[in-house]
Amino acid sequence: MSNEGVHSRIFDVVSGIPSGSVATYGQVAAIVDRCTPRMVGYAMASVPDGMDIPWHRVINSQGRISLPPGRGGELQRALLEAEGVAFDGRGKIDLGEFGWPGPGGGRV
Repeated sequence: MSNEGVHSRIFDVVSGIPSGSVATYGQVAAIVDRCTPRMVGYAMASVPDGMDIPWHRVINSQGRISLPPGRGGELQRALLEAEGVAFDGRGKIDLGEFGWPGPGGGRV
């Protein structure tokens, strides 16, 4: 599968994450055939302008935003908070509460 094909499949999966929920890079990679969490990160960083992909709903396995301040981290947090996703005092999201169960509702 080409990079373009993998990115398209990643975009399809991420588009299915509902508002108010998050998924991890690893979770998305497990759903997409022949994909790694790093590939998911590259895909999220390359979402074309004007394409309606909820990139902000993908976080790391520790429940944290991977983007640093000044590089989009503030925007990602603001977008998630606007959807009702809560952060604790250490900047973590409770994956048990806000984690997306995946397509079909089963945990990946």
